[in-house]
Amino acid sequence: MDNLPTQPAPTGAAAVPDSQGLNLFRADPWLAPLLSLYLPADLLAHLTPHLDRMGSLAGGRLDALAGLADRNPPELLHRNRRGEDIQSIHYHPAYRELEQVAFAEFGLAAMSHRSGVLGWPAPLPPAAKYALSYLFVQAEFGLCCPLSMTDALARTLRRFGDPALVARYLPGLTATDLDGLRQGAMFMTEQGAGSDIAATAVLAEPAGHGTWALTGDKWFCSNADAGMALVLARRVGGPPGLRGVSLFLLPRERPDGSPNAYRIVRLKEKLGTRSMASGEIRLEGAMAFLVGEPEAGFRQMADMVNASRLSNGMRAAGLMRRAVTEAMFVARHRIAFGKRLVEMPLMRRQLGKLILPMEQARSMVFQAASALLRSDAGETDAYALLRILTPLLKFRACRDARKVTGDAMEVRGGCGYIEEWADPRLVRDAHLGSIWEGTSNIVALDVLRAAQREGSLPVLRAHVQGLLGNEAALPEALPAFDRAAALALRAQENPALARQAASALYHVTSASAMAWEAARLGDADRLALARLVLRHRVLPCDPLEDTDEDFPMSLLAKALAA
Repeated sequence: MDNLPTQPAPTGAAAVPDSQGLNLFRADPWLAPLLSLYLPADLLAHLTPHLDRMGSLAGGRLDALAGLADRNPPELLHRNRRGEDIQSIHYHPAYRELEQVAFAEFGLAAMSHRSGVLGWPAPLPPAAKYALSYLFVQAEFGLCCPLSMTDALARTLRRFGDPALVARYLPGLTATDLDGLRQGAMFMTEQGAGSDIAATAVLAEPAGHGTWALTGDKWFCSNADAGMALVLARRVGGPPGLRGVSLFLLPRERPDGSPNAYRIVRLKEKLGTRSMASGEIRLEGAMAFLVGEPEAGFRQMADMVNASRLSNGMRAAGLMRRAVTEAMFVARHRIAFGKRLVEMPLMRRQLGKLILPMEQARSMVFQAASALLRSDAGETDAYALLRILTPLLKFRACRDARKVTGDAMEVRGGCGYIEEWADPRLVRDAHLGSIWEGTSNIVALDVLRAAQREGSLPVLRAHVQGLLGNEAALPEALPAFDRAAALALRAQENPALARQAASALYHVTSASAMAWEAARLGDADRLALARLVLRHRVLPCDPLEDTDEDFPMSLLAKALAA
């Protein structure tokens, strides 16, 4: 704990410690050392000034802008001032400035797809993108949705799109100036379908000249006025089920510049991510282009979904880090009963319980980023590893973020509940992660799907064994993994165990990753964290996730009746 840089003490014993202006990169004792393990030395040296600048912005200007944008959500305008029926969304200037920093100044959505971003002569690896985004999200969560979807749409379009379609639309997705930028979105959810994609009801009908006309409603469309979106729709006359669902690129404007035939019905009033516009979309014969194989729509969209899920895990890790930074700052500078809070044993224990899941999540982010890099390079088994690391991270880190941000708010006391501070925004935003891109149940079942369809469990075991080396530092890890894997196999027959299995696999894998990092950094504290994970987080996990027994239906019936 004492590795945190000392800040000026508050003036007067009653003053509330305020971390405003803290450089969030420098305030993090482990980020720079960890990046030395996951990035080449020359790239890390090049990026360090940019990381430092992002850390400075996130703790100061960006945090202030995020608060303004959160308090002044976007507004849907159905007509322009001349009375013409032209929809637009009005954003607060603070949100526009956040866009300028994220998309243009740092190129966070473009850096994986083009050279030259931040002066680097090649596309940057995932670990670099996630490191910078990890700092940005500590200030602003809402804009990270458009950032993630623009990045993921570019990836999916490049992988599956017709070359002419890619040539037409990819430059807009990867632009680093706001005038040329066309942000991305994913319009997948329908009111009657939700995660049941086979129940997709929006219809697609051939419209000539290689285009399709889309008709129907999409229920939850984040970044509602994006320049283009990927949309799932059912082909008229196609087969039932998933084979009849195809993937389409929906531009906001037709090639001739006229508005496309769809309307934003309304914007959602949300618990969190208030700065970003989520809405309901009505497609009225909107022009779209088929992407990839007609009968592989969901499989192709899953590429974008998985990229978004990985980003979700990164965002959860970032939210936890910001919450921990705030809690640590308060504990170091708040005087009560004649002592700093950090000197009190109970507070030190509370802080430790915040740090542990936060560090687990960060290690898993960089492990997944490395697997993504190797998978894209065609390395054997890397895809199967990525395929299970991604839902493990999305499942557990997003759930942990809800608790960590809430408990960290408590460290600040009553002031932490006041909207003038970042704590309430962190708590509200953290609750989205375990819903967005699949609820916890859906994502836990996806862990089992990865094990079954991709053969990911043996690959993950080999990865864990590789992280442990001779196992001397963490001898209990492999036996714990085998127990977790056995539980995952049992969950194939009894899906009620899926959440417990996902948590157990996550905890063993993250502990092994932290042990690997500790060995290379010579960091005994990090090894101690890994041991604590195995001792306290691997079975039992959460309430109702730490038992093989079914939840009593009689009790559930009484609860429902009440």
